[in-house]
Amino acid sequence: MTSVRDEEAGQGQGNENRRPGDEPGAGVVTAFGRQLKLLRIRAGLERPEFGKRMGYSPETVASIEQGRRIPQARFIEKADEVLGVGGVLNALKEEVARAQYPAYFRDMARLEANALGLYVYAAHAVPGLLQTEDYARAVFQMQRPLLDDDVIEQRLVARMTRQDIFTRRPAPLLSFIIEEVVLHKPIGGRAPLRGQWEQILLVGQNRNVEIQVMPTDREDHAGLGGPFTLIDNADGRRLAYTEVQDDSRLYADSGKVRELEARYGILRSQALTPCESLAFVEELLGEK
Repeated sequence: MTSVRDEEAGQGQGNENRRPGDEPGAGVVTAFGRQLKLLRIRAGLERPEFGKRMGYSPETVASIEQGRRIPQARFIEKADEVLGVGGVLNALKEEVARAQYPAYFRDMARLEANALGLYVYAAHAVPGLLQTEDYARAVFQMQRPLLDDDVIEQRLVARMTRQDIFTRRPAPLLSFIIEEVVLHKPIGGRAPLRGQWEQILLVGQNRNVEIQVMPTDREDHAGLGGPFTLIDNADGRRLAYTEVQDDSRLYADSGKVRELEARYGILRSQALTPCESLAFVEELLGEK
């Protein structure tokens, strides 16, 4: 079986031997911070003056320079402009952005950002692309081992940024199959859950989005192997992504991809239609 890591990234066999602290993105963030500090000093700017021109506090600038905080794209663009370095910092923007995600999701984040189509089967929680801010924060707060508050905020920003895919043009085709039980889990409380139902209804109105609910009482079910995602990339290839317990795999092998394609097709036929699914969610809202 061939993974995308082997074919495209040249990163070995995945996460099998990675320790929890081995976060490749941390090196990128540290390198960016050092580069930023050197360029600031070369420009003759003290940290308070640079922060004033940037519109950020000296403490925030210090955190970024010391690699303790991941800068957002707008910070990088502004710093490049203020320091007049002609794109030196902007050239690192994409790699720094990928560092916002946990290591196991970075390859998928890159593919998702440029995908022509995504087909998502969710069995445990509402898919990240559909999550509200309150729901997503609750998901991160429940993670064990516990995440630091700044990591939660960082990942929350990254997750919300991923939802730019809904306004991207040309619009990608987006399909979601969600287990009914997921829609009954009050993650974060009843209010966030209700807000999540409303979000699903709102996103489901987009012409390029299909959301289907898999009823719990279905006797035939093709998704017992767990959640997965199919990705149509810009090169016209279809890839597959699976994730469990903070371990992930990206597959380019045609046999594995065809297997999951067939499974997704069967799941679509077993689930409620998109119209029936939105009506189901409306009923949930009416009951609560």
